[in-house]
Amino acid sequence: MAKKTFAAIALAVLAVFAVPAAANAAGYVPESNVVVSGTVEAGGTVAVAFTDGSFTAGESVSFAVTGSGTATLSAVKAATVSLTKQATSAGAASVNVTLPADATGTYTTTATGLTSGTVGTAAISLAAADGGAPSTDGDLASTGYDAPMLAIWAAAGALLLGIALVTVLTVVRRQRANA
Repeated sequence: MAKKTFAAIALAVLAVFAVPAAANAAGYVPESNVVVSGTVEAGGTVAVAFTDGSFTAGESVSFAVTGSGTATLSAVKAATVSLTKQATSAGAASVNVTLPADATGTYTTTATGLTSGTVGTAAISLAAADGGAPSTDGDLASTGYDAPMLAIWAAAGALLLGIALVTVLTVVRRQRANA
């Protein structure tokens, strides 16, 4: 009886963990099918390609670009840009994204197959421009707390001693109250 119960529980656990993984994978273009090439810098043009087999052959694919600034998608310019193109006979689709001159952060290109519902995304990340003034003494800029580590450890030790003292006094007070 115990073996049957254990087997039933094991099958239930396997079913719970196996089914959602397969369901979540449906309808998305794998990362290995996404190719981002070009100059990833402010003002540069980046080609985002979804390779063969990403979409159904010849279907309309809707592209959208969102980001922290205004991007140009092929010839359309707006804060959130969308454009529809046809996939090739092999199921590939691509678009050129021109980043604004003041681009920073991440721009996300999303391609959606209008027939199949397949969705693919590509992230275009730009490093923020260095806005700090250069150091005059030739050293790197300080980014941390300037207190000596000994003072920090001493303060942490004093805090721990205080907590221990309060705990001990509470225990002693309760023992005296119960006695």
